[in-house]
Amino acid sequence: MSVYDVAIVGLGAMGSAAAYHFARRGARVIGFDRWTPPHTRGSSHGESRIIREAYFEDPRYVPLVQRAYRLWRELEGLSGERLLRETGGLMIGLPDGVLVRGATLSAETHGLPYETLDARQIRARFPSLAPRDDMVAVWEPRAGVLFPERGVHAHLEQAKAAGAVLALDTGVSRWSAQGGAFALDTTRGVERARRVVLAANAWLEGLLPDVRLPLTVARQPLFWFEPKTHAARLARLPIHLWEPEPDRFFYGFPAMEGRIKVATHGRGATTDPDHVDREVKDDEVAAIRTRLAAFLPDANGRFDRAAVCLYANTPDGHFVIDRHPEHEDLLIVSACSGHGFKFAPAIGALAADLLLEGETDFDLQPFRLARFG
Repeated sequence: MSVYDVAIVGLGAMGSAAAYHFARRGARVIGFDRWTPPHTRGSSHGESRIIREAYFEDPRYVPLVQRAYRLWRELEGLSGERLLRETGGLMIGLPDGVLVRGATLSAETHGLPYETLDARQIRARFPSLAPRDDMVAVWEPRAGVLFPERGVHAHLEQAKAAGAVLALDTGVSRWSAQGGAFALDTTRGVERARRVVLAANAWLEGLLPDVRLPLTVARQPLFWFEPKTHAARLARLPIHLWEPEPDRFFYGFPAMEGRIKVATHGRGATTDPDHVDREVKDDEVAAIRTRLAAFLPDANGRFDRAAVCLYANTPDGHFVIDRHPEHEDLLIVSACSGHGFKFAPAIGALAADLLLEGETDFDLQPFRLARFG
């Protein structure tokens, strides 16, 4: 039986990037996904994702997202696809809120360009936005929009071009360490590899029954509306992330193709990833309309459509990037708590660093399994 150098389980954002970065370094790669990515079953869809540099969650993410910017641009050059559009970005909230304080800390820690705008300045510069008078914003010029389906597709196409084998519509039920390699039980039989990357996100816990990994899978609706008025200026908006009340977030994009996308970040209903309610209800649409009416009235037009995304949340909101406690050649790169897509190429490269070179320059302490006890 052929033994691959690396097997990757899950070919969404992180897995597709890992497949590419291992294959480009000459590793014999096989990747598995239960469906044919890019698909709508998990977390790597929805037409648009935010990329931002002044990272409010923790300054330690900034070097990683800076590597991601470089690698997204590199992937654009290889694929010929437009994957990243820099629009600038606004982090809007109370001056002492998590969002504004955190974005400012990251910008100052890493010497990033930014401005602080008061509510009057926000409204003057971006008249479609309606912050309350007690709000301020951190403006960062490099923030923008990623196109997730294109990104996953580009990574997979480049992985194949570099020699990766992609086993699509192929699930992995379990793995075991056997004779210096790993055996993976799949729906098309047993495959073997010397190293394994688990990037199954919402399905991760089922592949790690003996590891303490306190994940909560959440159902997160996404919404698209037609502009109510001023469609042209909605198309010129930057990305915008809001914290109108403590620890309550929502976000939006510039209008694209005559629709503007908005969504709530976090606090989604807990769900089983295999039995997700994908019908978005009237009360969910009404709830996001209250945000539009208050803060983005130009966008509060006809409801167009909705979709459901999955978050795999850790208790502290940080990722999981770590070796298995008992198997140093098995790497877990998943559980991104709804803010991971932007990092995909950097995490794919980091996975190759760890399993092929044995080390990485990035600080992975926030992402260790040991923090869960």
